[in-house]
Amino acid sequence: MLLRRTASLVSLPLVLLAVSCAPVEESGSAGGSGDDTSSAQATPAADLDPAECAAGATLVSDGTLTVGTDSPAYDPWFTDNDPTNGEGFESAVAYEVADRLGFGADEVTWQTVPFNSSYKPGPKDFDLDINQISITPARAEVVDFSSGYYSAAQAVIALEGTAGAEATSLEDLQGLRLGAQTGTTSLTAIRDVIQPEADAVVFEDTNAAKQALQNDQVDAVLADLPTAFYISAVEIPDSVLVGQFQPETGEQEEFGMLFEKGSDLVPCVDAALAQMDDDGTLADLEQRWLSDVVDVPQLQ
Repeated sequence: MLLRRTASLVSLPLVLLAVSCAPVEESGSAGGSGDDTSSAQATPAADLDPAECAAGATLVSDGTLTVGTDSPAYDPWFTDNDPTNGEGFESAVAYEVADRLGFGADEVTWQTVPFNSSYKPGPKDFDLDINQISITPARAEVVDFSSGYYSAAQAVIALEGTAGAEATSLEDLQGLRLGAQTGTTSLTAIRDVIQPEADAVVFEDTNAAKQALQNDQVDAVLADLPTAFYISAVEIPDSVLVGQFQPETGEQEEFGMLFEKGSDLVPCVDAALAQMDDDGTLADLEQRWLSDVVDVPQLQ
C-alpha cells in the first residue's frame, strides 16, 4: 500500500480547468480493490516486477495498454483536453505507470469512458481507467481498484461578498443553496455530510455548476480541492475558496485506477505505483501539476 499524502496543500499548474470526480451516492471509504480481488494480489506489490507481471496479464488488445478517461478531460488532471500528450497529473501518472509496465508511449491507447459508466459492473473495453475515481467499498464490489495515487478532499467555492463566502463551518453551509456535478463525491458530501435544508442542485458537469454560481442560482458549489482551487483562482476571479473538508468518516479519500473485476493487471499497476511512491516520482508529479503550497481552511 502506498504512503498517503494529505490534500490540505494544493496547487495551481500552468493550465487547469476542472471536473470533480469521485463516488456517486455511496457510503463508507476504503482503499485497494475490496475483498474479492485477483489471487495474484496475494503477492505484495513491492515484491513484483511491474513489467514481468504485465507481460503475463490479459489485455484488451495484445501489445497495447488501453487507458480510459472521460471527455472532456479537464485540467489539472489533463492538459488541453488531450490525454495523449502526457501533461496534467493523471496523464503523466498513466504514462509513467505504462512505462514501468513495459509499454512505450506509442503503445498506449486512450479510450473515451464516461465517468458514470466507468464503475458499472460488467466487461470493460479498457485495461484501466484513470479519471479521479474514488475508491469505495460499494464500487469495489463490481470493479477492481489499484492502490490510491492521490489523496483528495472536498472544497467549497462561493462568490465574494455572499453568504457562502462567509461560511466558516459545515453548519454554516446548511442554510445555503448548494450544487455539484452529478455522480460525484461532491454531491454525496452535500447530501450526506452537510445535509442542507434545501435539496442539492445537481448539474450535468462542473461547467454548468460554475455558470449557476455566477448566475446566482446557487450560493456555493463543491468540487475536489485541486479543481476548486483552479475555479476560484482562474475560472471565476470574483470567487473565493471557502474551505475544505474530508467527507464521511474523515479518512483520506483516495483516487485509484479502475479495472474490470478480476483483472490480473491490478497487482502489476500496484507494483508500479509502489515503485513510484518509493522513489518519489508520484510526489514529483504531484508537485509539478497539483501542489504549489496553498493553505485552505478546514471546515468542520
